[in-house]
Amino acid sequence: MDLVVANATVFDGTGAPGAPGWVGIERDRIVAIGGADEPPAAARTVDARGMVVAPGFVDVHNHSDLSPFVLPTMPSTVRQGVTSVVVGNCGSSPFPLSSWEEGLSLAYAGGDGDDHPPPTWTRWGDYLDAIDAARPSVNVATLIGHGSVRREVVGEERRRPSEDELAWMRTLVREAVADGAVGLSTGLIYVPGIYTDTDEVIALARAAAGAGGLYASHIRGEGRDLFRAVDEALAVGAAAELPVHISHLKCETSLMWGRADDLLERLHDAPDATGDQYPYEAWNSSLSSLLPPWAPAAAIAAVAAQGRERLRTAVEIGEPDFQSSVEGVGWDRIVLETAPEERWRGRSVAAVAEERGIAPFDAMVELLDADPEISCIGHAMAPEDVRTILADPGVFVASDASATAPNGPGGDLPVHPRSYGTFPRALTIARDEALLPLEAVIRKMTSLPAERFGLTGRGRIEPGSFADLVVFNPTTINDRATFDEPHTFPKGITSVVVNGVVAWSDGDAPIARAGRALRRV
Repeated sequence: MDLVVANATVFDGTGAPGAPGWVGIERDRIVAIGGADEPPAAARTVDARGMVVAPGFVDVHNHSDLSPFVLPTMPSTVRQGVTSVVVGNCGSSPFPLSSWEEGLSLAYAGGDGDDHPPPTWTRWGDYLDAIDAARPSVNVATLIGHGSVRREVVGEERRRPSEDELAWMRTLVREAVADGAVGLSTGLIYVPGIYTDTDEVIALARAAAGAGGLYASHIRGEGRDLFRAVDEALAVGAAAELPVHISHLKCETSLMWGRADDLLERLHDAPDATGDQYPYEAWNSSLSSLLPPWAPAAAIAAVAAQGRERLRTAVEIGEPDFQSSVEGVGWDRIVLETAPEERWRGRSVAAVAEERGIAPFDAMVELLDADPEISCIGHAMAPEDVRTILADPGVFVASDASATAPNGPGGDLPVHPRSYGTFPRALTIARDEALLPLEAVIRKMTSLPAERFGLTGRGRIEPGSFADLVVFNPTTINDRATFDEPHTFPKGITSVVVNGVVAWSDGDAPIARAGRALRRV
């Protein structure tokens, strides 16, 4: 055999308890699974004595759309034990390319991609081909982003598309799913998704359904409007007759704390719905996401000049059709990840306001006027709700992060610790707080998400499956990334195998690039 993982406790990803054994691999496939007998000879043997071997983790909500080209080793991803990611989330995907081209060129110039010009593509299949050519360290599946499609056809105007524009958008979605995208995503709190009504989403979801895709949504509200937003996503699925997946389940702001059971019940009562979660009490988004749909960040000074009190009320309290992300959280719990001035990075909006001698709302306006692309972290969830959602055996684990590295692109930014620690953290909390048995946690990170997103042959250890594996110590695995020191790799993971190749092992070895584009089949 080419590779054998020997002397391990094998968890096959189905939810069955682990058993002593070995896994034999030829080329990119698992060909044999043994018990306590002597493993066969192989060109390379990974001794997993005292370790667990499980299917590689599947991250169904990831934002590494451009990482295969600018950071193909994807260290923060692969060293978590993740072997497959789904990108194109939150309505944002690098197709159509027009709105991403400048960003790709800039990112490519500062990245560690191979020494050739940035790739380009004219249709979805070209993007998938470019991923194959880039040879990332992990497998990459993709969603087609509603926001990117709308920006291509309608721009960022706050209006309904015309019939011709809607037809064009439907064609782009249908072609992308036919080319291998796993479905359609929306980001209904972001521009231009925030300008979209439910009927438009249903129309595009029907196009995705006709080609066999699912509907994944960053819903319209996760605080005061949580349940109304969940109902909208479920209504889209019912009307378009396709599966629904709700991204990063959470009960955001004190207005919703304690209602995780209600949220899960809503999901379980739906005929064909799933969800994912990152196991942290803080979100990570753009500062502009605090703005109502009628207040574009690029024109924030003019908007504030025309109606400052209306804007203040919308941001801090909300409006009938817009949920405030500040109410129930407070400006002191919204921390700048990036900022126009270095000294403000890592500080709360309230702290910046105090230094400036102005109100926090006014500080937000000044910050966005200086840089509309500022990102921030909001400490908005209750630990008890995070645990309740994590303890649900049917909710997937997902990072909502993009690949980074301590010394690579973005390595100097105070990123959310989920970039490095999501999957080890889920295992650690479940173990230390006895939330779920190990086999159940592994299942919700492997076979369940692989099946839901159509990643055929992934997520299980069985003969014929692709050889995507993670080897870890179940008693010592631990996420070590914190908000103060986010660029910190986890401990307890010893080897990661992608398509039969040892992608990473023992912490110091170079990362091998054996990933490929995954097409919906």
